[in-house]
Amino acid sequence: MAAMRTPAENAVAEAFRNEWGRVVATLIRVTGDWDLAEECAQEAFATALERWPGDGVPRSPGAWLTTTARNRAIDRLRRSTVGARKLAELAATSARLAPRDGDGNDDADGVAGEAPAVADDRLRLMFTCCHPALALEAQVALTLRTLAGLSTAEIARAFLVPEETMAKRLVRAKHKIRDAGIPYRVPPAHELEARTSAVLAVVYLLFNEGYSATSGDDVIRADLCAEAIRLGELLVGLLPDEPEALGLLALMMLHDARRSARTDAVGDVVPMDEQDRSLWNAEEIARGVDVLQRAVRLHDPGQYQLQAAIVACHATAIDAGATDWAEIARLYSILLQVLPTAIVELNRAVAVAMADGPTVGLTLLDSLETEGRLDGLSGYHLLAATRADLLRRLGRHEDAAVHYRSALELARTDAERRFFARRLAQAR
Repeated sequence: MAAMRTPAENAVAEAFRNEWGRVVATLIRVTGDWDLAEECAQEAFATALERWPGDGVPRSPGAWLTTTARNRAIDRLRRSTVGARKLAELAATSARLAPRDGDGNDDADGVAGEAPAVADDRLRLMFTCCHPALALEAQVALTLRTLAGLSTAEIARAFLVPEETMAKRLVRAKHKIRDAGIPYRVPPAHELEARTSAVLAVVYLLFNEGYSATSGDDVIRADLCAEAIRLGELLVGLLPDEPEALGLLALMMLHDARRSARTDAVGDVVPMDEQDRSLWNAEEIARGVDVLQRAVRLHDPGQYQLQAAIVACHATAIDAGATDWAEIARLYSILLQVLPTAIVELNRAVAVAMADGPTVGLTLLDSLETEGRLDGLSGYHLLAATRADLLRRLGRHEDAAVHYRSALELARTDAERRFFARRLAQAR
């Protein structure tokens, strides 16, 4: 059994989730060196693990970490032969970033409260990562690494590639930014369109990693959900007439509104039809629907708007029985024309099964697999879980158990494994 963490260790873990992107983005802005920024940020967190148990957790952990990481960067640059210019840039920000008491245990209000000059560092970082000179997968992977602090292994799992392959991809992306002199900034208006799709994809992947974590004890990482929504709001402010930015923000809000009901008191997964809808955030649902309506009024539907409309069908139903599954199946059919992926095919099959019955759904699932339209999902736990659930609803419990066992073996989080273990036991 793993040893329990101390309060200070918990504080460092929470600070990592909440502050990693801020610290790295600020250091990249003032040093221009991606590797140095990540290394000094890591050293700052290591220092926190050493000092916070004895000194206490600072009132503003993010500013403490930023100051500590900046000081490490200064030390590194002083020892280098090319650090003079970077030291001058760092000196220009020292007054704003320095702690009030001068020893790193208290923090300047400018950093803790994110003054306007600093507030968009993460947005600048995102647009830099999403420069069209980089391949789309490299853009997304680099942003998830530097902005969200996801490990190389986590990103590799999200892309279904070996960790070594992802590590090389990240190194190449950083070198290309350095060698091509890609500026660290939000681009001017005439360059925004070329990067918007990639930036939206990054924000959505960041939210998905928070809403359905690829690994770990918890199925949900609320910190990543909140960060993705915050970035989505920044994007809508930057691009108020971009329908897909609005669609993505609505999609994330509508999903996030149901977050509290997705797991029970001990962290176990609760299926949607069994969730306590009084725990859903009605105010956030209303905001999400309003944002979706703003997108629809622009008359330019895209994948995020369509997905948001699907989630709105769930979020606005008074109970599970009132869910308009026929409308959801129709929306998935339209989404397939915009986003013809195996995941969308699978989700449409689920909606059809809910609208027309498990026999129809199982027949459709068989047809999709025979036609190869679910290729690439052979190791996806929810494909096995979908088939298992349809078989369970048909009363074919022994067959269902086979597929629940597969879902259990493929599940990525402890909470999901516990859920499939319960389903397997019931099927037996």
